[in-house]
Amino acid sequence: MATSTSSTPAYRDLTRLPHVVIIGGGFAGIATARGLANQHVRVTIVDKHNFHTFLPLLYQVATAGLEPADVAYPIRTIFGNADNIGFRHARVSVVDHSRNLVVLDDDTELAYDHLVVATGATAAFFGIPGASKYSLPLYSLADARKLRNRLLLALERADVESEQASVTLNFVVVGGGPTGVETSGALSELIRIAIKRDGLRLEASDVRVLLVDLAPRLLTAFPESASRYAKKELEELGVEIQFGRSVVEVEENAIRFSDGERIETAAVVWAAGVTASGTLSHDLQASPGPGGRARVTADLRLVESVNVWAVGDAAAVPINDSEFCPQLAPVAIQSGRHCAAQILRVLDAKETVPFRYRNKGIMATIGRHAAVAKLPRGGVIKGTAGWLAWLGLHLWYLVGFRNKIRVMINWTWRYFDWPSGPRLIVADAETAE
Repeated sequence: MATSTSSTPAYRDLTRLPHVVIIGGGFAGIATARGLANQHVRVTIVDKHNFHTFLPLLYQVATAGLEPADVAYPIRTIFGNADNIGFRHARVSVVDHSRNLVVLDDDTELAYDHLVVATGATAAFFGIPGASKYSLPLYSLADARKLRNRLLLALERADVESEQASVTLNFVVVGGGPTGVETSGALSELIRIAIKRDGLRLEASDVRVLLVDLAPRLLTAFPESASRYAKKELEELGVEIQFGRSVVEVEENAIRFSDGERIETAAVVWAAGVTASGTLSHDLQASPGPGGRARVTADLRLVESVNVWAVGDAAAVPINDSEFCPQLAPVAIQSGRHCAAQILRVLDAKETVPFRYRNKGIMATIGRHAAVAKLPRGGVIKGTAGWLAWLGLHLWYLVGFRNKIRVMINWTWRYFDWPSGPRLIVADAETAE
């Protein structure tokens, strides 16, 4: 029986407890584990990284606003006070439904009573030639480090080349959603500050930040007023915005569009969407759901399974017969919490209850002092008020007290003045992992 308690379980022999294996240490996996912490179950989190990454702030690591350690926190430390939570640093290669076990990349087998798949999503390249090879996505800490190195190294090379001839650098951001808007704004600010503070022999006009999207406006999930505001703020930061642009190829140092235009680039940042195709969740079923996500029932169990669950970006969580929850951090957190509660209900021989997503709105920041926030009932907050709301929400959800303090200090410092900051090339731009 899985009896709820707020203290450490009385069981000391954890091997006798039902075993829950959680694949993935992102928002959904951590939320699930938190719901099972100090309960009468044994939990093993499996992840290829030993840390949890706060994905919404990766763009600030990529644009030298924060250090990698500011947005990452060791998984073992998160659950240091929960005796029933364990961690395994590994990749899962196979899920064997018939034997109720997962096979790790070192051929170790982990048996489970319940399995939670929280493997998240990855960048969607839509089959565009060269996009996966030459563009830079922003969906992991390694991605952020690699992008930061590429940006800073491009500026260093341009500084040297400017001694001999005029230089023009083109940074192209593909995708006008929140990630594209946030990254292009922060990138434009980084370039201006690096030129001003680091003594680069470049003019701001020598470096071009271009944001392109096939859609007719930015932030299509927001009201049009928010889109107009974001466009105005980005243009004031020096970002060039082009709509109706379809990318047909990404080359090593260039990008091609459907109208035949080819632009030489210092970097192509890929922020055009995510997919679960190519992740473990895609391979769980013969017929996965939209975007490669695992098809789940209303209580978040895998379709046609009694003890395998999928949550967060890995799951096609139904809203109704034709709609699914968006792949957002609030969905991941809420679905993880719900999944934990349902596992405990099953172990207590109780009926499960369906998941209900509580829309808390969406946000996007634009530079150091502006943001837009769409409220649950459709209202919009813009400008400094939106930025303050964005800051507060992200500090609230950031894991670790030390990280919260460091990020708050960095943001405060950057608001009033932009110090040298972490503008460090810590590895070769092409090999940083």
